Amino acid sequence: MLRLYGFIGVLLVGLLGGHTTEAAALYFDPGLASLGRGDTEIISVRLDTDEAQEECINAIEGVIELTGPIQAVDISLGESILSLWVEEPTIAKDGRQISFAGGVPNGYCGRIVGDPRLTNTLFSLVVQANPIAPADGKTVEATIAFTGPTQVYLNDGFGTTVTPNVTPSIVTVLPTLSTATSNAWQAAVSADQIKPEEFSIQLAQDPLIANGRYYITFNTTDKQTGVDRYEIIEEPLAQFGSFSWGQANAPWIEIRSPYVLKDQSLNSVIRVKAIDKAGNEYIATLIPDEDLRSVPVTRVLVLVSFGAVLLISSIFIFVYSSRRRQNRMLAELDQEFYATEDSSLTTSTDTDHSVQPELEESNQPPQSYDQR
Repeated sequence: MLRLYGFIGVLLVGLLGGHTTEAAALYFDPGLASLGRGDTEIISVRLDTDEAQEECINAIEGVIELTGPIQAVDISLGESILSLWVEEPTIAKDGRQISFAGGVPNGYCGRIVGDPRLTNTLFSLVVQANPIAPADGKTVEATIAFTGPTQVYLNDGFGTTVTPNVTPSIVTVLPTLSTATSNAWQAAVSADQIKPEEFSIQLAQDPLIANGRYYITFNTTDKQTGVDRYEIIEEPLAQFGSFSWGQANAPWIEIRSPYVLKDQSLNSVIRVKAIDKAGNEYIATLIPDEDLRSVPVTRVLVLVSFGAVLLISSIFIFVYSSRRRQNRMLAELDQEFYATEDSSLTTSTDTDHSVQPELEESNQPPQSYDQR
């Protein structure tokens, strides 16, 4: 992230008055091409530096325009020497203009000595000829050229601006359709079976960036068709091992670096997926350190709610149990009471039967003295 801000600073220094020189050159490869109607071609955008003066380039910005019966249909960043982008190459809606601004840490100082490859590619354009032939049936020339504010900035610490020499590409568009339409880009995509390069996710926090929230940075390359896009998924740690991030319907979302995390409590496994133009993918994973994690507000609310429910349940159970004990004691007292009453009645009845003969005997009239 700091390197990115440093790169932006270099751009600002250059725009606000850096010294201007001429040495670097921008050109297209191939410089001459011939396309039938509907054919597709890959045109590389390349940069040459003045190796004699040990010239190193830190950043470059520019605008490319296409004229004639051709249009840009796609962009490939495969083999690009630029790894930091303020603005990735973007095609206008009409396919006639591309703008970009990118940089390279520590500067680009020319092709690697002894390397036979053309290690000076900024990016590649995929252009297609208009499939509709002109009414007059003539061959037409189209051009691809730099225009507008195209600038190169030296890696000299001063943001020295270089006005590069630029060379256009001339594309001859034939009036008739090819017997077998050529699609070089589709052939390249079909041949790409290699996933993007491995990369790591960097977690950062800065009070001056994103209001102090946690964010991540990431970057990788794909040496064939180039990285098409990045996607992210934040997997809750509570669901680790059971989360369906690998399924087709997993909630991946497309992002760009830097990216501010949704889960600021860091209680998630962070996965970033790089996908190239052919659909090959590489997934990088980051598990935040345990000492950085905090209990999220939602979890606090859940815990508080659970605690409240548990407390209310405990009180209810206590009251219910107390009432049951009380009712049981009352029932036992009633049983004892009725048992005592029954015992008293039984005793009283037995007493009456034992006394009755005596009463009957005492009711007889007394015998007279004479009778005795």
